[in-house]
Amino acid sequence: MTESEKQQQKLASLGMLSAGIAHEIQNPLNFVINFSKMSDKLLKDLKEIIDDVADSIDPDDAADIQDIADDLSTNMQKIQEHSERAISIIQGILLISRGNEGEHLPTDIPHLMHEYVWLSYHARRANDKSFNVSITEDYQTDMPKLMVIPQDLSRAVLNVVNNAAYSVKERTLQEEEKKNADYKPEIKVSAKYEDGNLTIKITDNGTGIPEDVQKKLFHENITTKPVGQGTGLGMQITHDIIVNAHKGEITVDSEVGKGATVTFVIPAKSLK
Repeated sequence: MTESEKQQQKLASLGMLSAGIAHEIQNPLNFVINFSKMSDKLLKDLKEIIDDVADSIDPDDAADIQDIADDLSTNMQKIQEHSERAISIIQGILLISRGNEGEHLPTDIPHLMHEYVWLSYHARRANDKSFNVSITEDYQTDMPKLMVIPQDLSRAVLNVVNNAAYSVKERTLQEEEKKNADYKPEIKVSAKYEDGNLTIKITDNGTGIPEDVQKKLFHENITTKPVGQGTGLGMQITHDIIVNAHKGEITVDSEVGKGATVTFVIPAKSLK
């Protein structure tokens, strides 16, 4: 078995594990959402009772009670908001893991990209609290669901965004050594559907990719990361996903010291 095949097997196992974890997490999250909604309703009832007896309560005490009730209500809304976002992420994971190997499924591309762009960001932050970057997302608002292989496309997006995050972090360190406070790390992602083609662009203003590395990027186990931080398989796998599995094209436009843009162009059927 080749290294690429081993990597694919590991990723497939990880996908199954993720789906199982997602199922297990979704139920308690539903309880959190339901109980926060019930608690919010009880708080509204409490506020009405307080209003009815306001004349018999010291004005300062009444004001304090009202402030506490308002804060609790805000907290309940935040709990609901973030729990529903977690549910949305889990549903995305389940959708992606549900597909069979190589199966094209109707996919909400902006939703998929948003979830995996931020998954990359939060994974990076979990391992490096100093990491930060400005992320700009530009997705076509009226994009129909497109027939792609979601578990593969999400992996390709994740690979490229991970590389972009690494690149901007490296340049941040370089600029800090130069005492350059003007540098602001940025990653920009966009997706549009036109004339039967899905075009995805992922741009960073990181260290860039040397020209000799660009020529070998998709065909050799090559990595610019230190030993232990990269296998060199990420862009090979990404190339396989875009070019072989989706019959599309992948290009890289980069200048050392200024950043890089990776573009996917994928022929995709629309459900409209």
